[in-house]
Amino acid sequence: MTTIPETEGPTLSAPQLVEILRKAIISGELVPKQRLVEADLADDYGASRGNVRVALAELSVEGLVERVQNRGARVRAVSIEEAVEITEVRGALEALCARKAAERITDAGSQELRDLARQMEDAVARGDRESYSACNQRLHAKIIEVSAQATAAATIQRLRGQAVRFQFQLARQPGRPNVSLPQHLAIIDAVCRHDPEGAAEAMRLHLESVADAIRESA
Repeated sequence: MTTIPETEGPTLSAPQLVEILRKAIISGELVPKQRLVEADLADDYGASRGNVRVALAELSVEGLVERVQNRGARVRAVSIEEAVEITEVRGALEALCARKAAERITDAGSQELRDLARQMEDAVARGDRESYSACNQRLHAKIIEVSAQATAAATIQRLRGQAVRFQFQLARQPGRPNVSLPQHLAIIDAVCRHDPEGAAEAMRLHLESVADAIRESA
């Protein structure tokens, strides 16, 4: 259980609780179909019942939690098939974002992506999967940010939340960074060269590879 500093009375805000519960679900600390009892969560995390209710509602919108009639809330179980489908839809949307990012990227933005590429190469060389996973998240977030596609960004965020547990597990598989690194470098190169079609194709192929890896993990 995530350690919360000892304080008097419920102090954890709803956004803080959302972040803590999201990480617990993604990491597997809270497992699929596990019941999420408001009173227990309030006691465990030092939050008010109202903030727990708000946090569960937010996580429900993200697809990480589901409400079961007469049973309360529980961690939503996503099947392999659904995770693959979600990743394929993400591939289409993130390809659009990569295309737009290649059109919009500035010199400063290109330098930031190239710096990120060097960090990813260094993480793989050191066998540091945690650092590589963090760089992976930053890369996708940066491309979405540069694309300025607000609707796509909001949709991707919801989709990623629903299948993120599978991607979290994949990112920590031995050898997986060596597979995805060349794909990420291809995306970065195309975006920095202002090659919209190349960036879109590189992103599509990368997410297709992720979907295949999820499928093979069954």
